[in-house]
Amino acid sequence: MPKKNTSIEVQGTSVKIKNVGGQDYICLTDMVSGFEGKGALIENWLKNKDTILFLGIWEQINNPDFNSLEFEGIKNEAGRNSFYLSAKKWADATQAIGLVAKAGRYGGTYAHKDIAFEFGSWLSPEFKLYLIKEFQRLKDDENSRLSLSWNLNRTLSKINYRIHTDAIKAKLIPAEVSKAQAAITYASEADLLNVALFGQTAKQWRDANPQLKGNIRDHASIEQLLVLANIESMNAEFIHMQLSASERLMKLNSIAIRQMQSLTTNAKLMQQLPDHD
Repeated sequence: MPKKNTSIEVQGTSVKIKNVGGQDYICLTDMVSGFEGKGALIENWLKNKDTILFLGIWEQINNPDFNSLEFEGIKNEAGRNSFYLSAKKWADATQAIGLVAKAGRYGGTYAHKDIAFEFGSWLSPEFKLYLIKEFQRLKDDENSRLSLSWNLNRTLSKINYRIHTDAIKAKLIPAEVSKAQAAITYASEADLLNVALFGQTAKQWRDANPQLKGNIRDHASIEQLLVLANIESMNAEFIHMQLSASERLMKLNSIAIRQMQSLTTNAKLMQQLPDHD
């Protein structure tokens, strides 16, 4: 899971990034901290008519609740000497979501990355280029760690599956069967796990997702792979206990539901922890 809050270093300036509704918002207040006249730069940028036009177009594309009528009024006023607009005033008047003003010790003005990059251009083309470079480096690092975590759980699942198939071979496959007959039993037990966790067999998943490559497990979440690794080991034990397939399915399904609920609840609680920027 990507970090909720983090920061990047841009030309010696620490710039905070927050995850808001699954989107990256960059702190404009941090971005101006190394520039002369930093206290008024955001407001000066917001006075610019081209800025208002850009913000309005962004909201119309990304925000179905954007108040276009209020936007027209602000656009007509923009550029006048008496015109003043803050991020909070903009958000309150138009129900905009691209700019967020946060009060408190860790407060400041945050903007969706699209808008933050535009602000960076207004501040300094050089600063914008370094901002984009460091932001992309952060995203690449997050994706790499997420991929590593997924692959680790996928590997763990495959290792546990060996334990699972060994139990099948020892207890469910009679002697002297052909390799083709044995494969049928293995596939049946694999689908028992699939149904217990995903609610469908491998074939049902393929039929429902013909455009996707790989199999149902290749598209599982990290939480699902972790639970899969757990129930594979448990199924091996249930097989050794000589429980019937229907008994095992009921037990494994109950375990999978309980563990997924626990994992998803813990993930939500982690997202609700206070920010520590």
